[in-house]
Amino acid sequence: MITHQTEIKVRYGETDQMGVVYHGNYAHYLEIGRLEWLDAIGVSYKQMEANGIMLPVASMDLKYSKPAFYDDILTIKTTLLKRPTASIEFAYEIHNSSGELLTTAHTKLAFVNMKSNFPTRCPQYILDELQI
Repeated sequence: MITHQTEIKVRYGETDQMGVVYHGNYAHYLEIGRLEWLDAIGVSYKQMEANGIMLPVASMDLKYSKPAFYDDILTIKTTLLKRPTASIEFAYEIHNSSGELLTTAHTKLAFVNMKSNFPTRCPQYILDELQI
């Protein structure tokens, strides 16, 4: 499926006193990966919300293998797992600049109509951009 990579630099405020990235920040890193993935296929999350669709996280699983540290450059690899329906699923790998695998993750997000607060199908314009 479609994969996109983006780099981020670990900021001081994302770490604990030992300079290790606090585990809760990984959810934010995954969000960065997803938003960059959407941008890469030509979909604006802001425009999606303006069109009345939001994507709340339904599930998130992370496996921490090695720590990330203050000032590390991390590569977030975000991969679409299958054709979206009423939900969309991604797999992630986070590597440091030495290429070491630090974290793997999986998320499932639901397409939700903002007016009704009920699940809805993936918008056709997203499927068109995916060409799958």
